[in-house]
Amino acid sequence: MAEIKLANEVRTEFGKGVARRIRRADKVPGVVYGHGAEPVHVTLPGHELLLALRTANVLIGLEIEGKSALVIPKAVQRHPLKGTIEHVDLLTVKRGEKVEVEIAVQTEGDLAPGANLLEFVQNTLLVEAEATHIPESVTVSVAGLDAGDSIVAKDIELPKGSTLAGDEDAIVIQVVAAQAEEPAADEAAAEDEAAEA
Repeated sequence: MAEIKLANEVRTEFGKGVARRIRRADKVPGVVYGHGAEPVHVTLPGHELLLALRTANVLIGLEIEGKSALVIPKAVQRHPLKGTIEHVDLLTVKRGEKVEVEIAVQTEGDLAPGANLLEFVQNTLLVEAEATHIPESVTVSVAGLDAGDSIVAKDIELPKGSTLAGDEDAIVIQVVAAQAEEPAADEAAAEDEAAEA
């Protein structure tokens, strides 16, 4: 996974008013924490951060008070209507260190013939991986699955270097039969009257 370097400034002012001022300048307030160090409050460039976060579990390189730091996003708060980033929590990681992250579950293949629907019970998997080699996603084959079939977490082949960190018996994907729609009450009554006539 490529490392994205972002410019940043250490913040010493806090509060809602300060956060609003930062956002008006197209920047995002954030906090960097981890490895038992004191949290460091930073300001990041809004557009560049938005682009970086398009990659799941992106590895970000920062210069904080003259020292290089590698971080991954741990929590991102977005504006409920605009979708803009309001605040970001960043976790400090080291090369070679294992971290727990959620990766997206994708599917490939066609279900068995019939009116079946694929249902994602979970669309992500919690895995443990080396901080600089976090997989973006995992692909699961659903070829030939029929109604009633399911795939549990332990049955999914994870990318090399990753191990399952969540419940291994959790159902991730299941196949359900499509439900036939009940005729509307008026139509059913009309059919009953037509049958009686």
